[in-house]
Amino acid sequence: MRWCRRALSAASVAAVLLVALAMLLFTPGPAVADQSATVWHPYPNDPAALTRLYDVNRRAMQTAGMPFATWPVQGRQFLTFDPRGNGRIVEVFGDLASADRIAVLVPGVSTTADNFNTGLGGVLDRAPAVQARALYDSAHAGAPGEHLAVIAWLGYDTPQGVGRTAAREELARAGATALDRFSTDLATMRPNAKVTVIGHSYGSVVVGLAAADLSSQVKDLVVVGSPGMGVSRAADLHTSANVWAGQSTQDWIDWLPAFQVWGAGHGTMPTTPGFGDRIFGTKGVTDHDQYLAPGTQSLGNIADIVDGVDSSVTGPDLKPVSVQASG
Repeated sequence: MRWCRRALSAASVAAVLLVALAMLLFTPGPAVADQSATVWHPYPNDPAALTRLYDVNRRAMQTAGMPFATWPVQGRQFLTFDPRGNGRIVEVFGDLASADRIAVLVPGVSTTADNFNTGLGGVLDRAPAVQARALYDSAHAGAPGEHLAVIAWLGYDTPQGVGRTAAREELARAGATALDRFSTDLATMRPNAKVTVIGHSYGSVVVGLAAADLSSQVKDLVVVGSPGMGVSRAADLHTSANVWAGQSTQDWIDWLPAFQVWGAGHGTMPTTPGFGDRIFGTKGVTDHDQYLAPGTQSLGNIADIVDGVDSSVTGPDLKPVSVQASG
């Protein structure tokens, strides 16, 4: 009888695992709330429109109470503020109205309006506002004569936690649609600007799915700590933009299996040999959240990409980056 009970126990465990796998692969993702009314649209013939929008959002944040009420200080500029659900916040560093170079930072899992300023669990290196400020400071220092803007773009519902929704693409596809619209709006406002789009973690999935329909002014796509971009090789992104990727050897994302089946998984990791992109170095990055931390090789490299100084971008061996052959 003992062997019979053991066999039943093993069968029960196997059944639970099969059910969990089936839920991951076959259960569709959650419905995505429609917040289109909060999406920023440019007013190219009204140069004062940005200032008015910043003022409207500052007042809305003060009215919303904590944690937002104290944010509109020291001239901070918010294109979008919507605290409903997980929230939408888009913050601008620099002068967007005159920018010739624009960087858009797309955050990943568990980023919400509430932790936009502080980072998940109080980890500042993970906060979009902190990351974008660091990138702006670094890129501005590298090219002080450039008219530059860096945008922290929480324009979509991120997966909450590393679970089923993070393993699937539903939220990323909704985010990609919103990101495509946003890039079109930027092109309307600044038709001659060069745009760099940067995706961190699950944000890189959003960037990959958006790539084919982004504005032609997007000249560079940069991903860091990426679980994949939804494709097997860079050529399948169908973009004319340069594709760059960086990943620390101390990033836990490296342990995730690379697969894509029945709606689960995100394809080949961009730092895989033969993917066909440009791999830059990330010296100084010791975890999943530090790619835009001051003093890291990755921050310097991304700032050079934003500044258009591709020849200064260095690889893991500290030599100039070369383009991989695509498989």
